[in-house]
Amino acid sequence: MKGLIQRVTQAQVVVDGKLIAAIPAGLLLFLGVERTDSAGQVKELCQKILSYRVFPDDAGRMNLSLKDTSGSLLVVPQFTLAADTRSGTRPGFSLAAAPELADQLFQQFVVQAKLGLGEAQVQAGRFGADMQVALTNDGPVTFMLTTRGADIAA
Repeated sequence: MKGLIQRVTQAQVVVDGKLIAAIPAGLLLFLGVERTDSAGQVKELCQKILSYRVFPDDAGRMNLSLKDTSGSLLVVPQFTLAADTRSGTRPGFSLAAAPELADQLFQQFVVQAKLGLGEAQVQAGRFGADMQVALTNDGPVTFMLTTRGADIAA
């Protein structure tokens, strides 16, 4: 499982011309699910993202997490993160999870994040939709986080 996080001052998702999710300051997460992923990776990655220290403390150092700052989280499903780009000039998607599994794990991630941050702090994009995502990257600060793989127990 892969998560691309961006520290943002604001972010939003629009589907079919309608705003479906928006957050003030916090993290925008693009979540990629691979075919070997399971509920174990959901839990591991969610805990890591909620605790990842990317916000500045009083000295300006990245020492505070989303939990520490009471920031918001916008989770956007993005299957293209599971692309195999090692060769050629066109991405391959054989590593990506089937849509049913990917949607299930995406929904589990959103539930887990709401348990960790609170219902009001978490917003989500729509799985399988053509989404327009707008954000103001703060810093810019962007990190790719991954889980260890299929060896994680659920």
